[in-house]
Amino acid sequence: MGETGDLLAFEILINKAGPIMNLTLLYLFLQQNAIMKKFLLPLLSLVLISACNSPAESETKSQKLALAEPAASSFHDFVVTDLNGEKFAFSSLEGKRVLIVNTASKCGFTPQYEGLQELYEKFGGENFTIIGFPCNQFMNQEPGDNEEIASFCKKNYGVSFPMMDKINVKGDEQHPVYKWLCEEELNGKDDARVSWNFNKFLVDAEGNWVAHYGSRTEPMDEEIVAFASGK
Repeated sequence: MGETGDLLAFEILINKAGPIMNLTLLYLFLQQNAIMKKFLLPLLSLVLISACNSPAESETKSQKLALAEPAASSFHDFVVTDLNGEKFAFSSLEGKRVLIVNTASKCGFTPQYEGLQELYEKFGGENFTIIGFPCNQFMNQEPGDNEEIASFCKKNYGVSFPMMDKINVKGDEQHPVYKWLCEEELNGKDDARVSWNFNKFLVDAEGNWVAHYGSRTEPMDEEIVAFASGK
């Protein structure tokens, strides 16, 4: 075929082969060239052996996934992180009715913090609680870090109900809690879509999905109040 033809054929094979196969083909090619063989073949042999002994990228990713914490099978199995960086186990919510809300500091619905705090002060305790999840996915209306969010909530609305770390509530990086809240296959009740900041989800004391409300439903809405009070 000639040297040019050999090189062209070799390039085609390289383009179609994987990394380890590429090294193997190069190894065989160098064996046919006496000058290159003398200097490069010993070094390439070491590289090829190293590549064969190294885990593939997909294997590395699979190992990382295998080492990850197992997916929660129920609402009370979740463990999240709060605004202070501390772990918050949903197992501590067993026996409590829960309202979960995605929050933002620069939204037209931000004043609902006031109603949420009022609801919490009236009914919060052993039987009911509110869990807030800051989110910056809607028009970038929660741009601050955890410290800034905590300061804003306390200073402007006296928020005392638990606030969690900022998360994604939709999309490819949707937090597992919201994946559970939004998929009937996981929660066993209904599908839901988080449409904007301050959507509200209700979960009963046994960890069962109860309802989803949009942003326009006020925290002191009669249905939410009835849920919080246990009626």
